[in-house]
Amino acid sequence: MTPDPGPDTTPLRIVVAEDSVILRDGLVALLARRGHDVVAVGDGDALVRSVTEAGALPDVVIADIRMPPTFTDEGMRAATTLRAQFPTLPVLVFSQYVETRYATQLLAGGAGGVGYLLKDRVAEVRDFLDAVRRVAAGQTVLDPEVVTQLMGTTTTDPGIARLTPREREVLELMAEGRSNGAIAERLFLSYGAVEKNVAQIFTKLGLEADAADHRRVLAVLRYLGA
Repeated sequence: MTPDPGPDTTPLRIVVAEDSVILRDGLVALLARRGHDVVAVGDGDALVRSVTEAGALPDVVIADIRMPPTFTDEGMRAATTLRAQFPTLPVLVFSQYVETRYATQLLAGGAGGVGYLLKDRVAEVRDFLDAVRRVAAGQTVLDPEVVTQLMGTTTTDPGIARLTPREREVLELMAEGRSNGAIAERLFLSYGAVEKNVAQIFTKLGLEADAADHRRVLAVLRYLGA
């Protein structure tokens, strides 16, 4: 395999669902400056309408969890409703809270294109923008705290139990949405060593090469018990 390619600059069609006017305008400005086509809404019902009534699905939806009218879980419920209707619609949850029940529902479809980032833990704009592109490309990108809480709600998978400590480290970083190159840098390994660990993970989990399946996504779902 070749090293990861450089950053993609293709414009995306993005729907942002955020009730905070200041944060919503900030996200729109940030994304628009990168050339993306952005539609912004302020509640869950408007999010569902903006997607279902559009002529084509957006490349990615970015949604907060708590929005009007009750400020509990309207955004997350809208996101899961859309994923149920459009299983391949990429959704990035961007919130202050971890809601494991709905996060599991989003992941359970197995189609990939799911992200869950915590607002106060995103330290670099480039990391957020990278996550948006990865989710739009069908990858799974999860904040480490989300991974920790999801792992606390699941049982041990026999395949996961066969992984070595190093393979578990690699798989955990895969669950966070890191590329092989980023994993190599984080664990101070060569790119080839990471590839070998990833191959071993697929083998131990019984994930055979199949063009119809995204083994990376399936491995992450097994790890999270979704």
